[in-house]
Amino acid sequence: MGSAIYILCMLTSLACAGLLVRSYLATHHRLLFWSGLCFAGLAISNLMLVLDLMVFPDIDMSSWRLAISTGATALLVFGLIWEEK
Repeated sequence: MGSAIYILCMLTSLACAGLLVRSYLATHHRLLFWSGLCFAGLAISNLMLVLDLMVFPDIDMSSWRLAISTGATALLVFGLIWEEK
């Protein structure tokens, strides 16, 4: 059951990223672009979680997952600060 939840979380993040980027292409609001990049990074992080727990259980990828999640969140924070100016 846990693997299905991890995959659904990855697909949800990917869908959100796709919708945000599509909306950015229609409106050209830069905050949508940064949010789309953040969700794309979170989808990659969720993919790493699936790979870590189900495909390669012997290899610890937690530091890679955290680095990707931190980078994705940093992109969103950067976008929020950039749009503030």
